Amino acid sequence: MGLSLRLLVVVAAAIFGAESSQDVMKQMTINFGKALDTCRKELDLPDSINADFYNFWKEGYELSNRQTGCAIMCLSSKLDLVDPEGKLHHGNTHEFAKKHGADDSMAKQLVELIHKCEGSVADDPDACMKVLDIAKCFKAEIHKLNWAPSMDLIVAEVLAEV
Repeated sequence: MGLSLRLLVVVAAAIFGAESSQDVMKQMTINFGKALDTCRKELDLPDSINADFYNFWKEGYELSNRQTGCAIMCLSSKLDLVDPEGKLHHGNTHEFAKKHGADDSMAKQLVELIHKCEGSVADDPDACMKVLDIAKCFKAEIHKLNWAPSMDLIVAEVLAEV
């Protein structure tokens, strides 16, 4: 195989790998957000958190609303992604990723990223702020991998389901 053909195969694999990873992240985001209304009602969260969820994957968008951290914590709990102490439940998170199209390798990498983010953020007595910091770290890591899904596609798919 010639050098240019090998290069083309490598580039194609990288592009299709990123696209499938973005699709997995899109499906996970859509399903993660389906319980948002329930959490919003349970915690009496303001509608202003909608902007954070709508813009979550946009590069350069800064998450700063404490209430968004509370919503993410509620959603993670509803989906059994955290244990009773609020720590990442590795097995359930791995299965959640696989259920949305990730292969074993990607699911493992996602769990490792979240675990790394859990360990890298400063302890905060405010659990909502700690979860928000973990989410910001996770978002940054997903962008580094070029796995962030297009919010326009997510919104279009959610609207199509309504």
